[in-house]
Amino acid sequence: MSRIDDTLRELRSLDSFAALPNTLTRLDPRAKILATFFYIAVVVSFDRYTILALLPLAVYPVILAALGDVPPSLIARKLLIASPFALMIGIFNPLLDRAPLVDLFGMDIAAGWVSFASILLRFALTVSAALLLVATTGFHRVCAGLNQLGVPRILTTQLLFLFRYAEVLAGEASRMGTARELRACGRRRLNLGVYAGLLGHLLLRALERAQRIHLAMLARGFDGEMRGPHQLAWRRTDMFFLVLCAACFALARSIDLPRALGHILLGALP
Repeated sequence: MSRIDDTLRELRSLDSFAALPNTLTRLDPRAKILATFFYIAVVVSFDRYTILALLPLAVYPVILAALGDVPPSLIARKLLIASPFALMIGIFNPLLDRAPLVDLFGMDIAAGWVSFASILLRFALTVSAALLLVATTGFHRVCAGLNQLGVPRILTTQLLFLFRYAEVLAGEASRMGTARELRACGRRRLNLGVYAGLLGHLLLRALERAQRIHLAMLARGFDGEMRGPHQLAWRRTDMFFLVLCAACFALARSIDLPRALGHILLGALP
């Protein structure tokens, strides 16, 4: 089950970048959360056939990755993991919407293919922004910022539990996988019934482990609130970051920058 171990390391590595000392990690989580929400709202507000006008918005996750010292390969791997969901949403568009929309080098491109490409581009932009928010802030600080912004505490507590118990489930799966490989005598493929039994045992082991963790938390005084050493302080740099991001997003939404640039370049030609 080396794949499960790799997945568990990937889950922990994304949150570990928040400990790096750089300009982005020192910003208030609330500023980055509001900027990310505004960014996602702007991306999804475009028409379903829009592609070129979305390209300037790709600068935001690129800058975040550079300022936060987050490897682009890490974000790309996580995008590939989640990409089947985006593919299933738009894969039937080329079959249902066959009207010609774009003439590309004498070849008509159906509207369904354009909307499918737009869905994939929006998926890449929004998920990258959300992943970089967690990577440059830390999941616990994100939840603390959401609390300060008025999100119900019970919801953020559930998110923290989900984040922690995902590691518990992955750890139990890794141990079961190691035990299976030691007893498999070189056999790598098992029938469907064996996998169903393994899945049932995995859920039972994870539930038992979660109950033990919960009892340990109650013994230490847990009262339903996740407390942590997260002191949030809003500074001028946070306001500058939020205002700058909002202004850039509003500009990209109100003006088709690629088309405007094309008009300028074509107008400059003799």
